[in-house]
Amino acid sequence: MPEAPARNPLESFMNSIASVVDGPVTWFRESVVEPNRKTYPWYHQKFRRVPTIDQCYTDDAVCFFEANNQFKRDKMVDNEILNILRQRFEDCVLYEQPDHERKCRPLLDQYEKAAENWFIKYGDLGGYANAKTAYMKQKHRMVWERRHGPVGSGMKQAEEEH
Repeated sequence: MPEAPARNPLESFMNSIASVVDGPVTWFRESVVEPNRKTYPWYHQKFRRVPTIDQCYTDDAVCFFEANNQFKRDKMVDNEILNILRQRFEDCVLYEQPDHERKCRPLLDQYEKAAENWFIKYGDLGGYANAKTAYMKQKHRMVWERRHGPVGSGMKQAEEEH
């Protein structure tokens, strides 16, 4: 689209300075950089796995930041997996309506197992969870299981421990 003519000499001067500065940069980007760049759809972007929070040094802020971003990406992926499994089960129920309880049982079992695993990892962390709080939750669960057996099996009685 052609530019409108300048309204005064100062605007004309500013446009000429802008074209002198911006012209070579724009030409280089359009004729050299963009033709040689590989373009990937955004949904195929792959991030490298970064060290987890337990592998970071206590004073390494960059490692903490990367671990938190990795944790957030993993949580978003797990949320979407859970949504897909739920949607598959709901579609099965709608499609197989009269005997959906028998025909959709495998999908329901798969969804319930995935939901249980999601809650084990992310449940009760709150909206501002980060990699450190999830790691501490995992640590506390492992300590509990070492002392009392699997979660949900009840606590060991005092006479069983001796």
